[in-house]
Parts: sequence; C-alpha cells; structure tokens
Amino acid sequence: MELNRRTVIAGAAAAGLAATALGGTAQAAGRHPEGGRPVKELFGTLPDGTKVHRWSLANGGTRLKVLSYGGIVQSLELPDRHGRYANVSLGYDTLEPYLTGTTYFGALIGRYGNRIAKGRFTLDGTTYQVPVNDGENSLHGGPEGFNTKVWDVEPFTSGPDVGLHLYCTSPDGEMGFPGTLRVKVTYTLTRHGDWRIDYEATTDKATVVNLTNHTYFNLAGEGSGSIYDHELWLAARRYTPTDAGLIPTGELAKVAGTPFDFTRAKPIGRDIRTGHPQLITAKGYDHNFVLDKGVTARPQHAVTLRDPHSGRTLKIATDQPGVQFYSGNFLDGTLTGTSGRTYRQGDGLALETQHFPDSPNQPSFPSTVLRPGRTYRTTTIHSFDV
Repeated sequence: MELNRRTVIAGAAAAGLAATALGGTAQAAGRHPEGGRPVKELFGTLPDGTKVHRWSLANGGTRLKVLSYGGIVQSLELPDRHGRYANVSLGYDTLEPYLTGTTYFGALIGRYGNRIAKGRFTLDGTTYQVPVNDGENSLHGGPEGFNTKVWDVEPFTSGPDVGLHLYCTSPDGEMGFPGTLRVKVTYTLTRHGDWRIDYEATTDKATVVNLTNHTYFNLAGEGSGSIYDHELWLAARRYTPTDAGLIPTGELAKVAGTPFDFTRAKPIGRDIRTGHPQLITAKGYDHNFVLDKGVTARPQHAVTLRDPHSGRTLKIATDQPGVQFYSGNFLDGTLTGTSGRTYRQGDGLALETQHFPDSPNQPSFPSTVLRPGRTYRTTTIHSFDV
C-alpha cells in the first residue's frame, strides 16, 4: 500500500516521540520542534574571527538546517515511504570545506547566478568587467559571490509557518557589478512541509541580477550513490545549447528527439552517456532548460524529481523562465559529505530556477536588468511527497 505524506509524517512523528520518551535522540523532538521557533547554534568561525551560526527549522515533516555563511542549506531531511528520515542535500559537517570548496553546495547565489561570457557585459553604454573564475568566464557572481558572505539572519514564525529572513548588502563595484544592491532572501517552511524561497533586491544604480539557490539533491539520501535512477520531468520543450565554455550560443533548441527531452519523466541516466555533443562538452547535463510557461506572475509547477526506491518526490514551482539542470558532473571522489562518504560523479544534482545564463549579453533572452525604484522579486517553492 502506498502511503501519502501526511500518514508517513504522522508515523515518523510518533516514532520520534516514542524514542524521546525512551531516552533516545530522535531529531523530531527537542532541538527543532515541528512549527517551533528556529534554533540557533555556533557552527564555526572564519579566519577573521567572524562567527558562523547554524539555524535548525522543522515544520510539516520537513527539517532544514541553514548556515549564516552563504545562506547555505547544510541539511534537508525528509521521510521516505516508511517514515525513515534521510538528509537529501549534499554538504559538509564542518565549516572549513565550505570556505575552500568550489561546488556551491546549498548556497545562495548572486549577484548573478550562472555564467557571464568573459565576465563582461555592457549596460546603458558602459562596459563592466566581473572577475573570471570559470575558465575565461564568470560563474555565480565571481570568486567572492553571495555564497561567501555572512548573512544577517532573523528567525520568524508566521501563523503555522516558520522561517528565516537573510539580509546582505553588496556595495557599488563589488565583484565589478554596478550599484549598491540590498538583498533579502526568505526561507519558509510551511505547515505542509514546503520549502519556499522568496528573493528581493533593490539597487541605487542600474545593474544586472539573477539570484538562485544551489542545493544538490539526492532523494535517496546524500552519500547513497548516484542519482541516475531518479526520474525527472521538466516542462520544457526547448533548451539553450552551449559552446565549449558552457556559454549559450543564443539558440533555443528543441528537446524533441534528443537526450534533453524530459517532457515525459525518465531516469536521468537513461541518455546521459549517449555521446550527444552537448553531453560530451558538459560531461553530462549542465544546461538551461527554457520553461514552457516563461516568466509568470506567480510560481507554477515546472519540475518533478522522484526517487523510485525511497518514494521521495520533489516538485518545484517557480516564476522564473528557466531552470539549470546540473547532474553533478564534476564531483570526483575527493569530497567527503555529512554521511562520511565521498561524492562521485552523479551523486547529486542541482535544479537552479533562474533567468538564462549570459542574459546580459543575449538580447533575445529575458532581461536581468534591475533599475533604481524597482524591486527584484522572485519565488521558488519546493514541495515534497512520498
């Protein structure tokens, strides 16, 4: 019999209470009670002495741990069809690997998510140069992007929901970008267990903005092996092919008849080694998918990911026009995760809701320009089921 999420969550909560009564250490109780106020603890210290804290939240059967450094999702725990919890996000047990790593595990990404060709763009007649950190291109805002900032964190409860407000200010000229950008990101766990991300930003000078989150998912549990048997559905009949540097060529290519067709759910590994030139260039999937819905006023369901073994399912709704699907191509066995196991190629995947890569240099792509007096707003909702 296939159980629904509410039944599974109730069973898991009962098991947690029983374990607590017997002196156990079930995470369902105590440190982050369902719907209770987020709990703060010291996670580590930066070389300059700045303290980094970890915030633990739980609601609706979902458990989330977030670092003030980079707004990083350090852990995301979900029950399987039998009520057994596992951390389904890749990450580290300590702070130091986050400081030296280049994988962006769980991080908030900005000012500009994804790539800008040669780190250069022209806006209102002025050319700006962003430091390059991915070959000859800029990736995720440059080497000192938002993933390296210590964010100010404010916990909140709102009716049945709990969450965190994260704040940072990027001064004019930081990483080469124009304008002082004031950013607020809100992580909310709803009473249904949904994880909602709301992004806001304002500027005092015309600039480009493309914010996203870089959580790597493995719905079987991090460290459990590859995600190639996960089934993925994308509401995208087109994608943006890239050159050798993974910069879009400008073409909006049809997915039909190619390995990039996820308009019907299929295992990620089914076509990943077919020898398609785009898959060879990226060593797997690392491409922007053009969502059929385009930019929308409200989030719409556009992605479904399912692990057939655990039964865990992730659905993503967004108002953004694209999603970057990255199949963990550059995980090489040198990184050890929270489970104590190493991460190898394909052991996690990212689904980054965003505008298209290199949009500042591609006039035919949706614009990422933000001007004074306007507010950048976007929302992505992750819903979980079994």
